[in-house]
Amino acid sequence: MIQLYFERSNALQAYWNLYVIIVGGLLAFSSVRKQPGAVSTAIVCILFALFAYKNLDAIHDTTAQRFAILESIQQFDSSGATVASAKKVRDSIEPTLTPATFGSVKATHITSDILTIAALWAMEFRRRRLRGTAPTA
Repeated sequence: MIQLYFERSNALQAYWNLYVIIVGGLLAFSSVRKQPGAVSTAIVCILFALFAYKNLDAIHDTTAQRFAILESIQQFDSSGATVASAKKVRDSIEPTLTPATFGSVKATHITSDILTIAALWAMEFRRRRLRGTAPTA
Protein backbone atom coordinates (compact mmCIF):
# COMPACT_ATOMS: atom_id res chain seq x y z
CA MET A 1 0.00 0.00 0.00
CA ILE A 2 2.81 2.39 0.84
CA GLN A 3 4.42 1.69 -2.52
CA LEU A 4 1.13 2.53 -4.24
CA TYR A 5 0.89 5.74 -2.19
CA PHE A 6 4.32 6.86 -3.39
CA GLU A 7 3.52 5.83 -6.95
CA ARG A 8 0.56 8.22 -6.86
CA SER A 9 2.82 10.87 -5.29
CA ASN A 10 5.21 10.50 -8.23
CA ALA A 11 2.30 10.79 -10.68
CA LEU A 12 1.19 13.97 -8.94
CA GLN A 13 4.70 15.39 -9.16
CA ALA A 14 4.75 14.59 -12.88
CA TYR A 15 1.55 16.62 -13.40
CA TRP A 16 3.08 19.58 -11.54
CA ASN A 17 6.34 19.26 -13.51
CA LEU A 18 4.41 19.31 -16.79
CA TYR A 19 2.47 22.36 -15.60
CA VAL A 20 5.64 24.25 -14.67
CA ILE A 21 7.28 23.39 -18.01
CA ILE A 22 4.23 24.60 -19.95
CA VAL A 23 3.99 27.85 -17.96
CA GLY A 24 7.71 28.49 -18.33
CA GLY A 25 7.58 27.80 -22.06
CA LEU A 26 4.59 30.07 -22.60
CA LEU A 27 6.15 32.93 -20.67
CA ALA A 28 9.50 32.49 -22.40
CA PHE A 29 7.89 32.37 -25.84
CA SER A 30 5.76 35.41 -25.08
CA SER A 31 8.72 37.37 -23.78
CA VAL A 32 10.70 36.98 -27.01
CA ARG A 33 7.85 37.92 -29.33
CA LYS A 34 8.41 41.36 -30.84
CA GLN A 35 5.19 41.99 -32.75
CA PRO A 36 1.91 42.55 -30.91
CA GLY A 37 -0.85 40.11 -31.63
CA ALA A 38 -3.99 40.23 -29.51
CA VAL A 39 -5.63 37.35 -31.41
CA SER A 40 -2.58 35.13 -30.90
CA THR A 41 -2.41 36.05 -27.23
CA ALA A 42 -6.12 35.31 -26.80
CA ILE A 43 -5.77 31.92 -28.48
CA VAL A 44 -2.73 31.04 -26.37
CA CYS A 45 -4.60 32.07 -23.20
CA ILE A 46 -7.63 29.96 -24.12
CA LEU A 47 -5.47 26.94 -24.93
CA PHE A 48 -3.52 27.41 -21.71
CA ALA A 49 -6.76 27.65 -19.70
CA LEU A 50 -7.97 24.39 -21.26
CA PHE A 51 -4.66 22.71 -20.48
CA ALA A 52 -4.72 24.06 -16.91
CA TYR A 53 -8.28 22.80 -16.42
CA LYS A 54 -7.39 19.27 -17.55
CA ASN A 55 -4.14 19.33 -15.57
CA LEU A 56 -6.04 20.34 -12.43
CA ASP A 57 -8.57 17.57 -13.11
CA ALA A 58 -5.74 15.01 -13.28
CA ILE A 59 -4.25 16.44 -10.08
CA HIS A 60 -7.67 16.16 -8.43
CA ASP A 61 -7.99 12.49 -9.37
CA THR A 62 -4.48 11.69 -8.20
CA THR A 63 -4.98 13.56 -4.93
CA ALA A 64 -8.22 11.65 -4.30
CA GLN A 65 -6.37 8.38 -4.96
CA ARG A 66 -3.63 9.35 -2.51
CA PHE A 67 -6.18 10.08 0.21
CA ALA A 68 -7.98 6.79 -0.48
CA ILE A 69 -4.71 4.88 -0.22
CA LEU A 70 -3.77 6.77 2.94
CA GLU A 71 -7.12 5.87 4.48
CA SER A 72 -6.55 2.22 3.57
CA ILE A 73 -3.10 2.34 5.14
CA GLN A 74 -4.51 3.84 8.33
CA GLN A 75 -7.30 1.25 8.53
CA PHE A 76 -5.01 -1.70 7.86
CA ASP A 77 -4.59 -3.89 10.93
CA SER A 78 -0.94 -4.83 11.26
CA SER A 79 -1.43 -6.72 14.52
CA GLY A 80 -1.35 -10.05 12.68
CA ALA A 81 1.68 -9.16 10.60
CA THR A 82 4.34 -11.80 10.21
CA VAL A 83 7.16 -9.32 10.69
CA ALA A 84 7.56 -8.33 14.31
CA SER A 85 8.77 -4.85 13.44
CA ALA A 86 5.82 -4.07 11.12
CA LYS A 87 4.00 -1.97 13.73
CA LYS A 88 7.17 -0.03 14.53
CA VAL A 89 7.76 0.71 10.84
CA ARG A 90 4.13 1.69 10.35
CA ASP A 91 4.18 3.96 13.40
CA SER A 92 7.26 5.77 12.08
CA ILE A 93 6.13 6.09 8.44
CA GLU A 94 2.41 6.81 8.77
CA PRO A 95 2.76 10.25 10.44
CA THR A 96 4.91 11.42 7.51
CA LEU A 97 2.20 10.64 4.95
CA THR A 98 0.56 14.07 4.91
CA PRO A 99 -0.72 14.93 1.45
CA ALA A 100 -1.85 18.45 0.69
CA THR A 101 -5.61 18.86 0.58
CA PHE A 102 -7.16 19.33 -2.81
CA GLY A 103 -8.46 22.72 -1.70
CA SER A 104 -4.94 24.04 -1.15
CA VAL A 105 -3.70 22.47 -4.38
CA LYS A 106 -6.63 23.96 -6.32
CA ALA A 107 -6.01 27.41 -4.84
CA THR A 108 -2.33 27.26 -5.81
CA HIS A 109 -3.13 26.03 -9.32
CA ILE A 110 -5.83 28.61 -10.03
CA THR A 111 -3.71 31.44 -8.63
CA SER A 112 -0.85 30.38 -10.89
CA ASP A 113 -3.24 30.11 -13.85
CA ILE A 114 -4.53 33.64 -13.32
CA LEU A 115 -1.03 35.04 -12.86
CA THR A 116 0.19 33.27 -16.02
CA ILE A 117 -2.67 34.66 -18.12
CA ALA A 118 -2.14 38.11 -16.60
CA ALA A 119 1.56 37.93 -17.46
CA LEU A 120 0.78 36.92 -21.05
CA TRP A 121 -1.53 39.92 -21.45
CA ALA A 122 0.90 42.25 -19.67
CA MET A 123 3.58 41.29 -22.19
CA GLU A 124 1.10 41.83 -25.02
CA PHE A 125 0.20 45.31 -23.76
CA ARG A 126 3.89 46.12 -23.31
CA ARG A 127 4.61 45.11 -26.92
CA ARG A 128 1.76 47.36 -28.08
CA ARG A 129 2.98 50.28 -25.97
CA LEU A 130 6.58 49.90 -27.18
CA ARG A 131 5.49 49.58 -30.77
CA GLY A 132 3.37 52.72 -30.49
CA THR A 133 6.24 54.78 -29.01
CA ALA A 134 9.03 53.37 -31.14
CA PRO A 135 10.59 55.87 -33.53
CA THR A 136 9.76 55.24 -37.17
CA ALA A 137 12.52 55.16 -39.74
